Amino acid sequence: MATAQAETAAAGNGPILEVENLTKYFKVGGGLLGGKGLTIRAVDGVSFSVRAGETFGLVGESGCGKTTLGQTIIRLYDPTSGSIRFDGKDISSLSGAKMRPYRRDIQMIFQDPLSSLNPTVPIGVQVTEVLYEHRHMDRKAAVAEATDLLDRVGIPDPARRLKEYPHQLSGGMRQRALIAMALACSPRLLIADEPTTALDVTIQAQILELLRELVLGSGTALVMITHDLGVVAGLCDRVHVMYAGKIIETADRHELFARPRQPYTGGLLASVPRLDTGRGAPLHPIRGSARDTIPWEQGCAFAPRCDHAEDDCLTEVSGSIVPLEYDGPGRELRCRHPLEYPGESGATAVAR
Repeated sequence: MATAQAETAAAGNGPILEVENLTKYFKVGGGLLGGKGLTIRAVDGVSFSVRAGETFGLVGESGCGKTTLGQTIIRLYDPTSGSIRFDGKDISSLSGAKMRPYRRDIQMIFQDPLSSLNPTVPIGVQVTEVLYEHRHMDRKAAVAEATDLLDRVGIPDPARRLKEYPHQLSGGMRQRALIAMALACSPRLLIADEPTTALDVTIQAQILELLRELVLGSGTALVMITHDLGVVAGLCDRVHVMYAGKIIETADRHELFARPRQPYTGGLLASVPRLDTGRGAPLHPIRGSARDTIPWEQGCAFAPRCDHAEDDCLTEVSGSIVPLEYDGPGRELRCRHPLEYPGESGATAVAR
């Protein structure tokens, strides 16, 4: 079975990334105090796949597990359970040395460029280090390639910027330098964690266009982690909505924005200002905070904040804990009382 999957992926017909029932738990507390501590389920049974040339959106509030999921995929964290398959090969249990050959093909753009870049090392050294390590270039070729990379991401006077330190660059330039480092090895899978956070709208647009060109030009699979629905609307093909460590809705981008089914997704969209509403029209935020949740073992984690919750949202049903269910072509849903729309006959999700 694994051989067949690998051959399919190698032929370009299968997904380049397959995540199956992935979990990542953290234990906090206890220790010297002698207590049992607390288990944080940052990623709790997540499954999805991404094909080459596809832009995959992962959306949710801060604290829902998006970043932990991305860092587990690239093996900065060891998964608690589940599998991660890249190009048909299981990488979820590889040690650091055995994971090293995959580092060239799997790259991540981290959220905070100031903390992700080494403040004591010039930008040029940090970019060329990638080229030395993974593409085995000599110094002259690496410097020329690094200069070209900075120019491609829109950094002015790249030859001079290579000699500067991160604190000498603006926030937008630091983010572009991180992107240049990620692109240095022409990755086949790129995970972008909030790459436009804290940037002005002009720089955001330029960075998103750069990522779009990367996907179209090289067939790179892009996983876009964000809470900015505007980014999702303009860039992503498919969207997964995440809450409390689980995927709670997945759909094509157009379908998701036109007909969100999960009340949480509807709340995210309703809380965004719209140009087609009248002046002074109030926003409709989701009440409470991401900490107002219950364990999935007791029902739907979003139920304490949901205006559509019923009694059965807080209890187990037939031994299953709000399972992810099929909800029409290309759609999946984790909800017992989804949003309905005029003309629908109360579409019922059919369990797989």
